[in-house]
Amino acid sequence: GTWIFLLLTLSLILAEGGKILMVPQDGSHWLSMCPVVEKLQQKVHKVVVVVPTSLHMKSKEPQNYTVKVYPIPYTDEYLGEMLKTYVNAHFIEQSVWNVVLTSYQSAIEFSSVFFTKCKSLLQKKELMQYLKESRFDVVFTDPILMYGPLVAEYLSVPFVYFLRGFPCGMDSAATQCPSPPSYVPRFFLDGSDSRMFSQQVKTMLGNLLELFYCKPIYDNFEELAYEVFKKKATVTELLSQLLSHGSIWLRRIDFVFEYPMPVMPNMVFIGGIHCGEKKKPLSQ
Repeated sequence: GTWIFLLLTLSLILAEGGKILMVPQDGSHWLSMCPVVEKLQQKVHKVVVVVPTSLHMKSKEPQNYTVKVYPIPYTDEYLGEMLKTYVNAHFIEQSVWNVVLTSYQSAIEFSSVFFTKCKSLLQKKELMQYLKESRFDVVFTDPILMYGPLVAEYLSVPFVYFLRGFPCGMDSAATQCPSPPSYVPRFFLDGSDSRMFSQQVKTMLGNLLELFYCKPIYDNFEELAYEVFKKKATVTELLSQLLSHGSIWLRRIDFVFEYPMPVMPNMVFIGGIHCGEKKKPLSQ
């Protein structure tokens, strides 16, 4: 009994937290990640957060994690106006076709901006060298715009994804998760897993539209990936390869509010992750 106690005590003394690199996205993506960063740090993990100059690191408490900032050629005012235009367009009631066009135009503009951010990070040699020498245990990132996975692949570090969903069903394709159009609703379209024939036809058309919608959004990353890894691959191959390397997918959704869908064993649902936070009661 004494020896077991000594071994347990020794293991606790020698135990160390992991080294975690976080590559968040702007806006609400970072707001969702921020409490997780603080919790990880409280668990004695060493956390390094890599952010562009546009990302506002606002916190009520002192930051107990390391922040590495890299410059980008955009002002906060420009990014704010772009986001405002995007949000306003999606709150205007309009036809499905107009929603598709508006979303497509906004997505192309956003993609161009985030591609520039990604390129700025990967070309920051001193910072990338620091990240490589730090020998992180894992990269914790939202993969929606791919520069988190690109960084993780460059560093040869396992990925953990933290996201709500991924456009055009690429998450399902990468994880080999079934996603039949006859059962799982598609991007842009309302409805559930139970649909009338006309809704099924619309869903199939939406499924075909995704093939043309997503490629231009990620086209720039094809060239960037070739610069970094010296491997030629199409956009679809690149996305599937990088996304398939995700060890764990933390999905910010819950079956209570989502339509039924197949999932893979490494997908964990964490919907309502912020509901435990104490909030002030609403005024009467």
